[in-house]
Amino acid sequence: MATDRDTVLEAAVGVLSRRPTAHLDEIARAAGISRATLHRLFPGREALIREVGLLGLRRFAAALDTAGVEEGDAEAALRRLVHASVPDAMLCAFLAGENQLYEHDDINDLWELQIARLHALFLRGQQQGAFRIELSAAWLSEAFFDLVAGVGWAIQDGRLAPRDAAFSLTELFLGGALRRPGAAAPAPTTPSTSDRRPDTDTP
Repeated sequence: MATDRDTVLEAAVGVLSRRPTAHLDEIARAAGISRATLHRLFPGREALIREVGLLGLRRFAAALDTAGVEEGDAEAALRRLVHASVPDAMLCAFLAGENQLYEHDDINDLWELQIARLHALFLRGQQQGAFRIELSAAWLSEAFFDLVAGVGWAIQDGRLAPRDAAFSLTELFLGGALRRPGAAAPAPTTPSTSDRRPDTDTP
């Protein structure tokens, strides 16, 4: 029976997220295959990590599509995105933590495309009066993605039950992102250039 590449990659992220220096033998055992089979699928460690990153970006893009983030009420779209992205939260955690991924131009391009869609969702929500305007849409985008990643780590470590993940993420994030009547906007600030991942321009 043919080996499912995505299943192997999901097993790999489960190991690498806990032990970034794990040997390929350990990853192969977690995937239930031999090291020889793993090597046939991915010629080396760097290739494996790159493929995990690409899988994570494809899954996050699919979550954005499923949620229909370009459509309708922004708050409702964000709630849909929570439910669509939580099942792949561990892949988001890998994307958040593996900085070497972004040395690859194709991964940078995919990241910038997906974060731009998220940025546009928050900007639309600000224009609709749903989200706080004293927080930039770029920062809301970064914070949301990192919180999804945090859900992945918390589930893996047993600190958060999978059935509670979507509710916990929604309540925590929207509790800080929803606009409050009478909130004053601060003076504009210059965005930091020290972020660990490429970002889109601020609104």
